[in-house]
Amino acid sequence: MRPGLTVRVRRECGCAVITVTGEVDIATAAQLRERISGLIGSDAPLVADLNQVSFIDAAGLGVLVGVARRCAALGSSLHVACAQPQTRRLFRLTRLDSYLRLAHTVTEALQSAAPDEALTADIPTVRWRASLLDLTWRGSRPGRHADFAGP
Repeated sequence: MRPGLTVRVRRECGCAVITVTGEVDIATAAQLRERISGLIGSDAPLVADLNQVSFIDAAGLGVLVGVARRCAALGSSLHVACAQPQTRRLFRLTRLDSYLRLAHTVTEALQSAAPDEALTADIPTVRWRASLLDLTWRGSRPGRHADFAGP
């Protein structure tokens, strides 16, 4: 018996996090598409957590590309969290790694997707570090004051 597909949705850091478990193939792609479609259009960025996916084929990749396109057309975004080497290799071989926003962890995906104010509430050190990096990169030449934009 083949494992089924489970799709759970939760809100975190101003994003909709979609945790997918099981196999995403031609038999389950429609179920995934249907579950995600209801989330597109709310201004919240989407984060698809594929770290518990045991298999994904072209039908599953097609769902992700379609969702990313619809999100982009509506001013939102799709971020994909996936650390599994086989799945990341598939994204690389199909060149979808240059089209989809990939991260290794959900936390990493949330940091790149979440609005700044949501990050400040949930992960304040990230906001502080980002400001520190801005100060470092915007620093001027010796003898001049740094250009600090502030948080």
